[in-house]
Amino acid sequence: MPQRPSLHRRLLTTMATVGLALTAGTLAVTAAHAHAQAFSLSSPDFAAGGTLPQRFEFKGFGCAGDNQSPALRWSGAPAGTQSFAVTMYDPDAPTGSGWWHWSVVNIPASVTELRADAGAAGGAQLPAGASHVRIDYGVAAWGGTCPPEGDAPHRYIFTVHALKVPRLDLPANATAALAGYMVNAHSLGKATLTARYGRPAAQ
Repeated sequence: MPQRPSLHRRLLTTMATVGLALTAGTLAVTAAHAHAQAFSLSSPDFAAGGTLPQRFEFKGFGCAGDNQSPALRWSGAPAGTQSFAVTMYDPDAPTGSGWWHWSVVNIPASVTELRADAGAAGGAQLPAGASHVRIDYGVAAWGGTCPPEGDAPHRYIFTVHALKVPRLDLPANATAALAGYMVNAHSLGKATLTARYGRPAAQ
């Protein structure tokens, strides 16, 4: 008759099985975490954490920039993404509620970038189907940076939102805050890119 495995051998076998299970579980968690972190946003026009070029400054309100929006690129959108929205927000504006500089909705899921000056009024530079939302300058277009003179450089947060719906049905006069509410209600994930911009104190 074959001998029964010794207690020592059975213990080693059990430990090996548990170890394999733990390793597989760890790999699965790591893979899931990596996937969750894959959604990213970048720009060829400025570096993350850097200073925005002056051409992105607003033209008006005492500012004299070119009022152009930068090019943006994203990758790694979550599975199930049916559309994108892009925003740019200044949390340091002295308003008590920050300042919305850009809001674009209904960007098709097949799109992975907005080219330079896509924020031009009228929307002709936007991907087909996408549209601007009215921002805090009161226009439906890109509104550039324009922090008060002498302020510490403000943070400008660009965000691409992956949405689980193909379109957001917003009224024609919707504000960026209303659009933000609808974007967050249908979000699958987001990626952000932050840069700074300041203006020296007047002489």
